[in-house]
Amino acid sequence: MDALILQALNGLASASSLFLVASGLTVIFGVSRIVNFAHGSLYMLGAYLGWTLVTRFAGGGAPGPLGFWGGVLLAALAVGLIGVAIEVLLLRRLYRAPELFPLLATFGVVLIVQDLALWAWGPQDLLGPRAPGLHGAVELPLLGLRFPRYELFLIALGPVVLGLLWLLFRRTRFGLLIRAATEDREMVGALGVDQRALFTGVFFLGAVLAGLAGALQLPRESVNLHMDLAVIVEAFVVVVVGGLGSLGGAFLAALLIGELHAFGILVFPRITLVLVFLVMAVVLVLRPHGLAGAAPAAVPPGAPGAAEPVIRPAPLALRRFALAVFALACALPSVLGDYALSVFADFAVFVLFAMSLHLLMGPGGMASFGHAAYFGIGAYAAALLAHHLAAPMAAGIALAPLAAGLAGLAFGWFCVRLSGVYAAMLTLAFAQIAWSVAFQWVEVTGGDNGILGVWPDAWARDRRVFAWLALALSAGGTLLLLRAIHAPFGYALRALRDSAPRAAAIGIPALTVRWLAFAFAAGLAGLAGALFAYGKGSVFPTLLAIPRSVDALLMVLLGGVRTVTGPIWGALAYAGLSEQLVRATDHWRLLLGLAIVALVLFFPEGLAGAARRWWEARESDGRR
Repeated sequence: MDALILQALNGLASASSLFLVASGLTVIFGVSRIVNFAHGSLYMLGAYLGWTLVTRFAGGGAPGPLGFWGGVLLAALAVGLIGVAIEVLLLRRLYRAPELFPLLATFGVVLIVQDLALWAWGPQDLLGPRAPGLHGAVELPLLGLRFPRYELFLIALGPVVLGLLWLLFRRTRFGLLIRAATEDREMVGALGVDQRALFTGVFFLGAVLAGLAGALQLPRESVNLHMDLAVIVEAFVVVVVGGLGSLGGAFLAALLIGELHAFGILVFPRITLVLVFLVMAVVLVLRPHGLAGAAPAAVPPGAPGAAEPVIRPAPLALRRFALAVFALACALPSVLGDYALSVFADFAVFVLFAMSLHLLMGPGGMASFGHAAYFGIGAYAAALLAHHLAAPMAAGIALAPLAAGLAGLAFGWFCVRLSGVYAAMLTLAFAQIAWSVAFQWVEVTGGDNGILGVWPDAWARDRRVFAWLALALSAGGTLLLLRAIHAPFGYALRALRDSAPRAAAIGIPALTVRWLAFAFAAGLAGLAGALFAYGKGSVFPTLLAIPRSVDALLMVLLGGVRTVTGPIWGALAYAGLSEQLVRATDHWRLLLGLAIVALVLFFPEGLAGAARRWWEARESDGRR
C-alpha cells in the first residue's frame, strides 16, 4: 500500500510539471490557433538558461535561495522574450496562412534551436543543483511515509498556477480579451482591439510558462538536447485530451497522464510506452473534442484561408515538361554511381510517400500526424515475409500495400469521424500504437534490433535495376493518385473538403468517401515502405516513429498542399537538401531550419504553388 501511495504522489508531481508546459501551449492555441511545435524548444531553453544562470549565481558552490529561484525566474522571463521574438519575426506573418504552415515554420525553429543549443552548451547532459530549502525528504502526516520535499513543492505548484491563470483570465482586462479572442478573434479585432499586441502578450505568457517548467526540472533530471521532442508530444496529448483551449481540461488531462505514467509501469509494463496514446485514442473516440473541449466554430464561407483553388488538368506545355523530367529521371540511373543510385531510389520512395499523404491533406482536407504508421507497416509486411517465409520480393511488394491498406481501414474508421487537430492527433495515437507493437513485440519484429537481410531478388540486386524498379512503382502510384484526384471520387473528396453540408445535401456519403481515401493513401504509403525496406535491406521501428511522419508533412507543405504535383517537388527539395546538408556540415539542422523558415515566409503557397502563380501571371501578361 505504501508503494502505491508513493507512486500516486510521484504521478502528481509529474502531472504538475506537465501542466505547466501544457498550459502555455493551451493558451497559445486558444487565441492564435497555432499548433506551436516549438513549444518544446522553449521548455528546453528554459532548462538550459536556468542551469546557466543558477550555476553562474552559485559561483562554483551550492546556490543560495536567491541565486536558485532568481535564476529560475530570470530563465522563464528570458524564454518569454524569445517567444515574443518568434511571434513578432515569424508567426505574425503567418496568421492568415493555412493552419499547418505555422506548424511547418515552428518545426524549422525546432531545428534551429537544437543546433544553437548544441553549439552553446555542447552534447553532454548537464546536471543541475538541488533547490535550496527543499533538500531531502519529509515525513507525510498520518501516512508515516517519507517523500522528497521538492516533489511536494511541484505537487502544490500546479494548482497554484492554475488558480493564478484563472484569476488572470477572469479578473483582468487582458484575460477578458484572451477569452474573447478564443471565442471569436475576428469580432475582437472588429471592436478595435490591437490583435497584434494581444497575440504577442499571449505568446509571452505561454513561453514564460514553458521556460518556467523547463527551469524547474533542474533538481529532477539532467538537461539535454532531447528534452524538446520528449515533452512536446506529451504536452500535445494533454492539450488534446483535455480539450483545445481549456485550462481546466488540460489540468485534468495532466493528472490523468501523470498517474498513467506512474502506475503504468507497475500494472502494464509491456505497454507502458504507448499507454498514454491508447488513452488519448479512447478519449477522442468517445469524446471527439476532449474531456472539456467544445466543438470548433465552423469556418464561414469566404473566410481567409477557407477558399481552395480549383484543380484543373495541367496545360499541354506543363505535361510536356513533366514528360521531359520523367524521361531524364529514367535516363539518370545509367550514369550514376552506387551511392547516387541509392539516393535516387530513396527519392522515388519519398515522392510516393509524400503523394500518398497529399491525397489526405490536399483534396481530402484531413491532416495526419501519423502517416508513417502505414509506411512502416508496409515495410514490416515485406520484411516479415522475406525473413520468416523466404518469400520473393514480388510477394512482399504485393502484400505491403494490402497490409497497410487494411490498417488504414481499421484506423481510418475512427479518424475520419473527427476533424482538425483532433483528427490529426488521433492519427498520431494510432501511429504510436503501431510503433509500440514493432518496438516491443521482439519475438516477431526483432524489437529495436529490427529485421535484417531484407534484400531484393537476384534480378533486382543490381542498383540500377532496383532504381528503375523504384522509379516505375513510384511513378505508377503517383499516376494512380493523380487519376483518383481527377476522377469523380476525387471531386467528391474535394466537395467534402470545401463544404461538407452541401456535399451531403447532394448525396455524397461523407464518411465512406473519406474512409476509402484514408485506406487508399495508406496502401500506397505501404508500397513506399516496402520499396524502402528492400532498398536498405532492413527495417527498424523508427520507420513508424514520429520523425518519419514529420518528414512526410514537411515534404507536402514545402511543395504546396494546395497543388497537385507539389509533394513531388517538396519531396525532392526536402530530401535533397537534407542529404546534402548532412554531408556538408555538422550544423545541418540549423541550415535546414533556416531554409524551412525562409521557404515558409517567401513561398507560403509552397514551391509548386509559387511556380503556378508565376505561370498564371506569365499567361495573363501574354494575353494582354
